[in-house]
Amino acid sequence: MSASTQRRPAIGFIFVTLVLIVLGFGIIIPVLPGLVTQFEGGSAAQGASSYGVLIGVFALLQFASAPVLGALSDRFGRRKVILIALAGTSVDYVIMGLAPSLGWLFVARMISGVTAGAFATCNAYIADVTPPEKRAQGFGLAGAAFGLGFAIGPAIGGMLGNINLRLPFFAAAVCVGINWLYGAFVLPESLPPERRKAFNWKRANPLGSLMNLRRIHGVSWFAAMHFIYMLGQTMLQSIWVLYTGYRFAWSPRQIGVSLMIVGVASMLVQGKLVGPILKRTGEARGLMLGLLTTVVVFVGYGTATHGWMMYAIICFGSFAGIAGPSAQALSTRRVPPNEQGAVQGALGGLQSLAGVISPPIAAWSFAAGISPDSRWHLPGIAFFEAAFLVFCAFLIASRAVKTPVAPAPGG
Repeated sequence: MSASTQRRPAIGFIFVTLVLIVLGFGIIIPVLPGLVTQFEGGSAAQGASSYGVLIGVFALLQFASAPVLGALSDRFGRRKVILIALAGTSVDYVIMGLAPSLGWLFVARMISGVTAGAFATCNAYIADVTPPEKRAQGFGLAGAAFGLGFAIGPAIGGMLGNINLRLPFFAAAVCVGINWLYGAFVLPESLPPERRKAFNWKRANPLGSLMNLRRIHGVSWFAAMHFIYMLGQTMLQSIWVLYTGYRFAWSPRQIGVSLMIVGVASMLVQGKLVGPILKRTGEARGLMLGLLTTVVVFVGYGTATHGWMMYAIICFGSFAGIAGPSAQALSTRRVPPNEQGAVQGALGGLQSLAGVISPPIAAWSFAAGISPDSRWHLPGIAFFEAAFLVFCAFLIASRAVKTPVAPAPGG
């Protein structure tokens, strides 16, 4: 244990952690909607509605707990919070694999939601170990880690799901268990004691953490943009498996392959191209280009008439990945070093709040679009709603990047 704290923290350490987190998460994506639908007697519309509520419950608890975990990471260090989050996720996967009813899936997701602080804490870790001028590249590498985990995870989940719908959950639990061991014995702490901040419930509660964003000059516009953008992104993520299964009759294996391509394309763009692209465009213009590309991509998904079109759109849409690192780099420059965890926790809370709102809306929209009683047969309606939201985020971002800000103290 003590040896891990003596290692010099670097992006490489958190890269491995992120890959393993996404690998476990990616494994269950192709099969979780199917398991929910199975519990609902095979009804696609009812399964979609219940799946949306399941994701929403997870996100609601994550919204409440993410700022607390972020503030705890500012007080006690990033590593301890990452270990707590991984332990909760591992318990979640085991319970889902054994669940005898839909109610147990909700219990599992609630446990995971309360402890789901790994992503926000990893972002704070990156901000700890990279200078402001290199953070876009650092967050791009984090995006590459996401892509690598996503390239492998869904493919594994799809193949295992074809054997048994429960098998991927146990594989994901093993993956997270390995990640916990890596965090406990290898991952070094990134936040030295002298840069830590006392825990404060005002900053840690969800509403207090959002008010804290207003106090840091220049961050509010980016927070608003992040929230609206995540509303759209979460709609895409929550409906992908249901939509492709219904519209193109894709099996869990085919869905896993499609998500693997998402991961590979994302890994290439985030790992190799973010730096060169943003060097030419600048972070502000890169953010705007990424958001506009996302709008076009979402409309494309909603109007695609053949499965092969989805693959073409995925490849084009991977270039929209420059938006995330650009936004994160622009916002973290405005935040003091000893508040990165709280701010990332607040942004994680906003992302969770988006996850409370979007999945039920997307699922209900999809269910209405495919219902025999519907006036219009419109399976892609959730993608059109998501495109509208991302366009709103583009308008907010155009205001955010023009707001002059002073550099964060010590940042």
